[in-house]
Amino acid sequence: MLITNGRIITWAAGDEIMENGAMLVRDGRIADMGSTTELSEKYPAEDKLDAKGQLVMPGNICAHTHFYGAFARGMGIPGPSMKHFPDILQRLWWRLDRALLDVDVAYSASVCLIDAIKHGTTTLIDHHASPRAINNSLDQIADAVEQAGVRAALCYEVTDRNGRDGAIAGIEENIRFLHSLEERGSDLLSGTFGLHASLSLSDETLADCMTAVQGLDTGFHIHAAEHVVDEYDSLYKYGKRVVPRLADAGILGPKSIVAHGIHIDAAEMEILRDTGTWVTHQPRSNMNNAVGTAEVEAMLRLGIPVCLGNDGFSNNMWAEWKTAYLTHKQARHDPGRMNGMDVVQMAIHNNAALAGMFWPDLPIGTLQVDAAADIIFVDYQATTPLSAGNLPWHIIFGFESSMVTTTIVAGQILMQDRQLLTLDEAEITARSRELAADVWQRFNEISAQDEADSVYSEYDW
Repeated sequence: MLITNGRIITWAAGDEIMENGAMLVRDGRIADMGSTTELSEKYPAEDKLDAKGQLVMPGNICAHTHFYGAFARGMGIPGPSMKHFPDILQRLWWRLDRALLDVDVAYSASVCLIDAIKHGTTTLIDHHASPRAINNSLDQIADAVEQAGVRAALCYEVTDRNGRDGAIAGIEENIRFLHSLEERGSDLLSGTFGLHASLSLSDETLADCMTAVQGLDTGFHIHAAEHVVDEYDSLYKYGKRVVPRLADAGILGPKSIVAHGIHIDAAEMEILRDTGTWVTHQPRSNMNNAVGTAEVEAMLRLGIPVCLGNDGFSNNMWAEWKTAYLTHKQARHDPGRMNGMDVVQMAIHNNAALAGMFWPDLPIGTLQVDAAADIIFVDYQATTPLSAGNLPWHIIFGFESSMVTTTIVAGQILMQDRQLLTLDEAEITARSRELAADVWQRFNEISAQDEADSVYSEYDW
């Protein structure tokens, strides 16, 4: 098709904006770019999609998310208010994931994918956990991803908190899925190897994970130092901080992702830089969990590729932009902190580079010839001059997710004029409400049993 009459934001070198631009889409990629007049004359027989003067941009990328958490929205948690992040892990997430069955895995993913399409997020890197439904759980998510038509890189969270058998099953699920990707042959799917966090992984399990990936071209996706207790736990049990421990185990490297990194020190930052490890920043989640504010600007100055994720919050990545821009100013009591261009570096350029690790032969996150035709239309009527130089601040202070009208991935239109085309939102949300009610009932039963059995007492920091 030929996309015409767009104000094209390329996010290529110089953040160029093409006025009255057009793009030819063929075989899932951008085949040509130019003015609407030029390309209309050049390709008169192509089907046309009129952008009607809207902004035409690359789809947003989310560097770290959790589809499995979708059914937590609105859920009551028994007992007193949670007092810190370990309490949140034990009483919410480590019970919710155990309440999920296969069908819940599939529908929680679909709910998030609807949210992503409507918010213009076209590539997501997911980190999954469902201890009662481990085997083939990544296939449940992959099937939902293919039906939706977005891109996703998937992994399963290996942890020791559900016993040795659970850890082994998690390792096997990662390896099985990575091997299955070639058979699936989908340009929409990629994978990595998931790990929970240092505090729930023994040296034995880390060694087993390293053995399992021998011969595979993969890295790891792990949480690190999201709360200070991760550092305390590592120092107490192993005599070293989290990042050195992961480095010594072979977990870090240019294909590995560390989520959060809030409580790392300067020496740990240098290890992350020297190993080429990716770091993801999730400011809305960090504020919600009251775990602190990562030293993102310092990491960026050191040359660490810090990316922007959402940790399972809504897939409105512009909300994550806004929060990143504001929270660092508040945390440091300095309005000069977190320049808008730093947010662009994370959310656009670093996220695109991270996506390139999973899809190495397909430029993602930019609009240029031969790049992925992952495109969104944004109905933003600027009330002040908009240019490449001030675009970040228009996004931070002016853009809203409701302005996304059309979402395209690999040349397929997933939403047009705010109408979803690949997913039945009414059916999916109706079924998800039924399933969530059952999940909540199981959650309450698990909570009552855990309290009776004093489960997770070893994590009572």
